[in-house]
Amino acid sequence: MKAAIFHGPKQPLTIEQVEIDRPQSHEILVRTVASGVCHSDLHFVDGFYPYPPPAILGHEAAGIVEEVGDQVEYVKPGDHVIACLSVFCGHCEMCLSGRPNLCQSKPGRGMAGKPMFTWNGSPVFQFLNISSYAEKMLLHENAVVKIRDDMPLDRAALIGCGVMTGVGAALNTAKVEPGSSVAVFGCGGVGLAAIQGARIAGARQIIAVDMVESKLKTARDLGATHSVDASSGDPVQTIRDMTGGGVEYSFEAIGNKRAAEQSFEALAPGGTATIIGMIPVGTKIELDGPAFLSEKRIQGSNMGSNRFRKDMPRYIDFYLQGRLKLDEMITRKGRLEDVNEAFRAMKAGEVARTVLMFD
Repeated sequence: MKAAIFHGPKQPLTIEQVEIDRPQSHEILVRTVASGVCHSDLHFVDGFYPYPPPAILGHEAAGIVEEVGDQVEYVKPGDHVIACLSVFCGHCEMCLSGRPNLCQSKPGRGMAGKPMFTWNGSPVFQFLNISSYAEKMLLHENAVVKIRDDMPLDRAALIGCGVMTGVGAALNTAKVEPGSSVAVFGCGGVGLAAIQGARIAGARQIIAVDMVESKLKTARDLGATHSVDASSGDPVQTIRDMTGGGVEYSFEAIGNKRAAEQSFEALAPGGTATIIGMIPVGTKIELDGPAFLSEKRIQGSNMGSNRFRKDMPRYIDFYLQGRLKLDEMITRKGRLEDVNEAFRAMKAGEVARTVLMFD
């Protein structure tokens, strides 16, 4: 099969012929139909997070089951599925506490047994339990959710990470209340999803913050009631002026130190800042200590605090009902060979999401 190989930080991915193993116990072989190009992959390509090469990147995907290993009961060949990096074991303390996104015993083959992928006779690492920049994925059955056949798979792919992360941060992690005020720092794919999550939750004021006007326009189209161009002044003071003192909820969706600090500074007393973005390894966030006396809070969110087999079908229903807008989040479509161009466009701020199509 064809796959995009990661050779190390700051190097372009190359399209190679890779061998993929047959499914073992609890594993399934999925034909990739669509894979979103997520900013999280770019963190590894740019070297902000380490990952051993060679590896097949990609983790935001949907496809069709082709083959199942023994002991697989959840899906069968022909089923449409969304892959999710929040693979769960079902028996660790986090899973049993209702927080499977924080599973401590993620099931998987690892590199100790027979390699899932080989290239030129050498093993290739699976990325985040998915590796979707490839024509096929070899997954644990607990890394997928079965979905209805009438859901377009290019839209479904977005739910696999960016939409789940942003919408889930609003609905699950922060639990945005109806009638509340919200600010979202960063209007890429995840930020746009957080804006939609706040809208679905019933927030009355949703302030989008970015430095690119085209992204702010998209944010307004998807539910932001106000927008702030952070390139032309201090967004914190602008938000305070707009709201009479700050917002009740804020979200950082970039992975940027200063934006994370600003998301806290923009809070009203008693407000909660949720950091969604992947802050680079080693980065320290600096906050004003006395601000905690006004009961302001800051918290992290991992993949939208998801219970993905419960949440993703709900988000599909939201989409089919017209309440969750996914078509508008797909700026471009391409083929696997366009993956490096997709990264360039993302860094340039030209796209919300590029989706790679395999059919």
